[in-house]
Amino acid sequence: MRIALFTETFLPKVDGIVTRLCHTVEHLQRNGDQVLVISPDGGLTEYKGAKIYGVSGFPLPLYPELKLALPRPSIGVALEQFRPDLIHVVNPAVLGLGGLYYAKTLQIPLVASYHTHLPQYLQHYGLGMLEPVMWELIKASHNQAQLNLCTSTAMIEQLRKHGILNLDLWQRGVDTETFHPSLVSQEMRSHLSQGHPESPILLYVGRLSAEKEIERIKPVLEAIPNARLALVGDGPHRSALEKHFAGTPTHFVGYLTGKELGAAFASSDAFVFPSRTETLGLVLLEAMAAGCPVVAARSGGIPDIVTDGVNGYLFDPADEQGAITATQRLLERQEERETLRQNARAEAERWGWAAATRQLQNYYRAVVLSQSMSSAA
Repeated sequence: MRIALFTETFLPKVDGIVTRLCHTVEHLQRNGDQVLVISPDGGLTEYKGAKIYGVSGFPLPLYPELKLALPRPSIGVALEQFRPDLIHVVNPAVLGLGGLYYAKTLQIPLVASYHTHLPQYLQHYGLGMLEPVMWELIKASHNQAQLNLCTSTAMIEQLRKHGILNLDLWQRGVDTETFHPSLVSQEMRSHLSQGHPESPILLYVGRLSAEKEIERIKPVLEAIPNARLALVGDGPHRSALEKHFAGTPTHFVGYLTGKELGAAFASSDAFVFPSRTETLGLVLLEAMAAGCPVVAARSGGIPDIVTDGVNGYLFDPADEQGAITATQRLLERQEERETLRQNARAEAERWGWAAATRQLQNYYRAVVLSQSMSSAA
């Protein structure tokens, strides 16, 4: 099958969406499918055998890490040359609207997927009054697709409640080799803690952006004697966070990837994740695969991954003491912590990228077959 994948974000940017897309593209190509990735230009022309058609764009004002790339007629030329059997639009917002247009114009089956909970993001940028408008735009774009995929059951319910049709679940996945408990390293502990490997190490990995609510980790850090915090990643909120955490034992590590990132997870004592805007929280599954105990907000798609008291701890995001109590409990009870580590790894081992991609291929075939039958009728 030939799949044209429209996405608002791709390499070299690093985030949960890009991670999922990279593994998906790799496994599709490995299984004999051909993929054309249409994304904002990042300087790459190929990934794992898939051609990348980069569209020039400009940085998003509130989020300069993201580029806005506008649809243009040359995309139609590229699609006609590629001759896709199906178009998959990831988070249709700007460039993805081109995917919607060409699917309709060229009568190509269309799948859309929902990964970023934009209506909830608006609250963190002072734009909450636009949430009803955002939902109407999301409904208008997603309801053009024959199938809408979400990454958690919570997001399926959210989209269904707002009138979006043809919903189903896109299975989660994680790289259980890159993220493995065996990667624990005293050298990495020393790096994360800035030379204090004996201290309890709290870890956050992800974008440094307002919607992640990273400020909420500060009271947790201050409540645990000798604890140190490592923030892995970067983003538009970094300077504000540096001011917020000034005077605390916090290390802004920057980006880590591959086995280095795996070692950071495996070498930390607790992964603290206060975000309430996650459609899934893939980074949690990576932490769990590496055997890093998780303390996360009971919100969005997170309960699909973390079972409280079994493979991690969940806290009520409305409770100011929730994250503090959960993290203290985690660090104080060594035997229970080891059980959580083992259960977290066992949960992660259930979710390989190969199985997630096979499920996606079955969705693709069903959509193509459905449109073919409709055309023949």
